[in-house]
Amino acid sequence: MATHRCVLVLGVAVLPFVVATGAEAAAPTASYACRADTKFGRHLLSLRQGVDAKAPATVPPNTRFTIAVDLKPGSLPGEVKGFKLKEVRDLSLRVPIPANSSYVSAKLTGGSGLNSTPTVHLDRSVVVVKVAGPIPGGANYQLPSLSVRLKSGRPGTVIETKLKGTSYDDPGLTLQAKIKWKFVTITSPVSCFPDPNPALTRTLVR
Repeated sequence: MATHRCVLVLGVAVLPFVVATGAEAAAPTASYACRADTKFGRHLLSLRQGVDAKAPATVPPNTRFTIAVDLKPGSLPGEVKGFKLKEVRDLSLRVPIPANSSYVSAKLTGGSGLNSTPTVHLDRSVVVVKVAGPIPGGANYQLPSLSVRLKSGRPGTVIETKLKGTSYDDPGLTLQAKIKWKFVTITSPVSCFPDPNPALTRTLVR
């Protein structure tokens, strides 16, 4: 199957690539490398969005604390490279539980323009945020803020939050994009991984 390259600025639930410590953290943009599998071939694209990620700079051992990820408002394009983007649905974002910590709970707050109620759950050692949608092409939206409650491990360790995903076959972000070209409408699966993938937050246990 042929592979083609294009750039698509979707701004769909993509987290920032920045080290966040203490009470302040911000990233204007972030980037995932994505692959859409279509009947016209495989297309490579990029997804971007701004977000603030926050966590305490230090915590005592065996103590509960919260990592907060506040997503900024975004919008979908109505057209990409001559293809009409009709909608995006079934979005799943995955965040692994960091080493040197254990999972306590997770919750979502806020969000608008999603045409569904987002959900969050733990799948083994990964927090999964799901948005069923559909989010129409050209629409504005606000994804919910994610708060993950963790319990710190032993002293002298560092807890770094990163996004899941190392390749198109090991994605951290997946979605379904419905596109129209001339008189043909198709739904294409899109698989994404963070590229690059430095820590979102960094907390020292001491």
